[in-house]
Amino acid sequence: MNRRAHILVVGSFAIGLTMKAERFPATGETVLGSGYRCDHGGKGSNQAVGCARLGAKVSFVARIGRDPFGEMALRLYREEGVDATSVKQTAERPTGVGFILVKPGNGENCIALDPGANDLLTAADVAESDAALASAHVVLTQLEIPAGAAEAALTRGRAHGAITILNPAPARILPKSILPLVDILTPNQCEAKMLTGRTPEADIEPETMARELIRRGVKQVVMTLGENGALVVTPNSISHIPAINVPAEDTTGAGDSFNAGLAVALSCGADLEAAVRAAVVTGGLAVTREGVVPSLPTRNDVLQFYQQQGHTPPNWLS
Repeated sequence: MNRRAHILVVGSFAIGLTMKAERFPATGETVLGSGYRCDHGGKGSNQAVGCARLGAKVSFVARIGRDPFGEMALRLYREEGVDATSVKQTAERPTGVGFILVKPGNGENCIALDPGANDLLTAADVAESDAALASAHVVLTQLEIPAGAAEAALTRGRAHGAITILNPAPARILPKSILPLVDILTPNQCEAKMLTGRTPEADIEPETMARELIRRGVKQVVMTLGENGALVVTPNSISHIPAINVPAEDTTGAGDSFNAGLAVALSCGADLEAAVRAAVVTGGLAVTREGVVPSLPTRNDVLQFYQQQGHTPPNWLS
């Protein structure tokens, strides 16, 4: 790396309870599943671990319960080298839990989440992490936490000169004050529709939505397009980055791995398009394995992919 990336992630932790089902149930229907497992999850936690595996120094701000699932989170951060100084345990709410169904044939998934202690994360919790913020190159946050905490992360990141990234998942209507704080917004198409006041079924071009979000104050939009890669839209340009060709086993952690790759590349000095190309690789590699944290690629995994493809790895990985 040209410099040691330092990323501050403000977000959620949840335990993921996953099983496979040949199809998703209709309303009132029970379907048989298989392969039940209990995994670490939460978009913030996944992205923090993803950044650490790619070689970055990572500080994580979150709330977890004072329960066995909370202890699992702290053990994970010790093992992965994530600074959990700003991860607070509380007895008021249990650790968050997500229920995940995955189709084994194509890796499609659906998720229901009980935020638990994540709902207690506050702007004051973020303010207490100012020592880490002062040296962070990138501040990365999502929407599995209260909007006030996410806004505080973006505000304080901007004040300290960091690149601010908002992964607007799960999609929700946001206060108008938040989008102008975002240097890079990373929605998928469904999330972009929600942010622009449209229904999930709306037939609208991704570029049109990205331009609308920029008019609302976002500096740049990186829209993930699943198997079609990603669209990079700035006030003056647009470019499409194709996906890598890999077999899909489980898409659950792809978005988190994409955001981790984007954050690490940017924090090492890569320009936006180069960072998105790296993110497409990290996101793509994640779909080749089952589970979320088990699928997050390491720096060596990414290097090996470039070598297998006969491509020179980007400078920030060197």
